[in-house]
Amino acid sequence: MSHTWDPDRYLAYADERGRPFVDLLARVHAERPHVVVDLGCGPGNLTALLADRWAGARVTGIDSSPEMIDAAREIDGIAWEVADLREWARPDPLALRAPVDVLVSNATLQWLPDHLELLPALVDRVAPGGWLAFQVPGNFGEPSHTIRTDIAGREPYAAHVRDVAVPASHEPADYLRVLLDLGCEVDAWETTYLHVLAGPDPVFDWVSGTGARPTLQALPDDLRPLFEEEFRELLREAYPADPSGRVVLPFRRIFVVARKPGGVTVDA
Repeated sequence: MSHTWDPDRYLAYADERGRPFVDLLARVHAERPHVVVDLGCGPGNLTALLADRWAGARVTGIDSSPEMIDAAREIDGIAWEVADLREWARPDPLALRAPVDVLVSNATLQWLPDHLELLPALVDRVAPGGWLAFQVPGNFGEPSHTIRTDIAGREPYAAHVRDVAVPASHEPADYLRVLLDLGCEVDAWETTYLHVLAGPDPVFDWVSGTGARPTLQALPDDLRPLFEEEFRELLREAYPADPSGRVVLPFRRIFVVARKPGGVTVDA
């Protein structure tokens, strides 16, 4: 089932969502790349960091959401494209597309159930000596996700949401193994951030802009408020506010930076 994204809702926690991107980028030691691509660029606020760091590069942001790309087009100096990541990664037998010196994907691959099998195709798009860097959430066993799954599995909701997109990821060692087998130098790690949130239902606000959004959109108008009410209540129990109203959301992230063999790229 299809769903749409809301750039404004996504950007409500722009600082928290952006920090993993900055931490990922810190491990990419490309000095003077010519072609830089951000797969799953969203509203483009983080893609702009790529253009700032590598001012001489041709930077392109790609996202499957027209709504996200419309928001991104407010940012000048970057090429924006609406495209499916899997289509973009397809083999190019005529070599019509320029190889990518730095290929970045931030919190996107988790939406593709087969993304582990997609890694060889992504590496193929990278120039010899170039870089592939991605980050995916690794918190799908936490209440922020399991509560949604439990509620969605019950009637009357299940009939409406059983086919919706649900994000998932693998362990760092899984990504490491695949990319090592492809001949890459690989740095893989994980970090758990402790996001301090505020407001009456901040964890619901967080997940309703990302992982839970397809489920909420798939529900009919008469059922969505009931689902949301139960979801909010259980999230408040799982993530209680302290006396000052602060809520701590632990968020595990998985990072991978791989350098493709070959080429003469000079490290910074």
